[in-house]
Amino acid sequence: MERPGNLILKRNTVVVKIGTNLLADKTRGIDTGRIEAIAKSVSSLRGRGTDVAIVSSGAIGAGVAALGLKARPRTIPEKQATAAIGQPLLMEAYEHAFRKVNQPIAQLLLTRDDFSNRGRYVNARNTFAALFEKGVVPVINENDTVAVEEIKLGDNDNLSAMVATLVEAGMLLILSDVDGLYTAAPSADPRAELIRVVERITPQVERYARKKVSELSTGGMATKIQAAKLCVGSGITVVIANGRKPDVIESIFRGDVPGTIFLPSDTRLSTRKQWIGFVSHTRGSIVVDAGASAALLKKHKSLLPSGILEIRGEFRARDIVSIVGPDGRQIGKGICDYSSAELNKIKGKKSSEVEAVLHRKAPAEVVHRDNLAPFGE
Repeated sequence: MERPGNLILKRNTVVVKIGTNLLADKTRGIDTGRIEAIAKSVSSLRGRGTDVAIVSSGAIGAGVAALGLKARPRTIPEKQATAAIGQPLLMEAYEHAFRKVNQPIAQLLLTRDDFSNRGRYVNARNTFAALFEKGVVPVINENDTVAVEEIKLGDNDNLSAMVATLVEAGMLLILSDVDGLYTAAPSADPRAELIRVVERITPQVERYARKKVSELSTGGMATKIQAAKLCVGSGITVVIANGRKPDVIESIFRGDVPGTIFLPSDTRLSTRKQWIGFVSHTRGSIVVDAGASAALLKKHKSLLPSGILEIRGEFRARDIVSIVGPDGRQIGKGICDYSSAELNKIKGKKSSEVEAVLHRKAPAEVVHRDNLAPFGE
């Protein structure tokens, strides 16, 4: 296995996610000193030829302080109004800090639709490429002022992972107010140990992620593990570290990882399959038998009608569907060439029987392997 430090030193494109608790206080507002320290570190990375994108929380936190609120708002309209007030204050702090180090920045506000819609996803990717080409550091946040529940990404850990896959980053660095992933909550268990390296995200690793959310933040360790799962499956290294430690970014890029590193999988899906598997929104699911599950995961075959046990939900041809094994575990996602109504007619049948059942010429595959992003083995 390659040393974790060597993996870090190779990264050419890095996404840095900065948590609310590092940037905003409900009383004092934005921590400009922290942002200036981040600007210096990012400028240093840029000087080494590394492209950097920042996913920044803190807009709602800044708005809470500006309005003198006692707590984070709970309703969507209140959150949107608070974010609308806080976002320009946050960007002003970033602009001021990066101007000091002569580094141009750009603001990008995204929603789930910018990822789940394939056309908008490609447009966003092209925008990032153009900004990197011009030496600009994008500063990204969710567009809280317009995002309703149906199109919200939910938290910036999730957003940072989606951005990392979109720009084909080598590493996602999540800076938080904790040192990394522990075996238990350090505040409650003195025997808790920091996990330095995670080679594979197992159910036990996920159980370590106890949900602990502060007044201003929306995430927790559980969402960071979700983000890591998305990234390592796309061949991206993930590091969770304490952003309050001095020069933490420089330390990481010297190969000294002061937090938890999640090692990437050996194989990296194509950009299109990353979008299908980790970004696209599913419209329904197909339950397959053990034989079909093995064919998809071990032999990289297409899904045929004969291996289908059950159809769940309603969807049209060319929609994205989830593929579920007989044990209820999701084993992949793919673009389905049939509607749910058609699949209910042909499930369990041989491909040679499909045309007679549907009374039309039909593809042999339900989900072609080129349109399939498998999970697992």
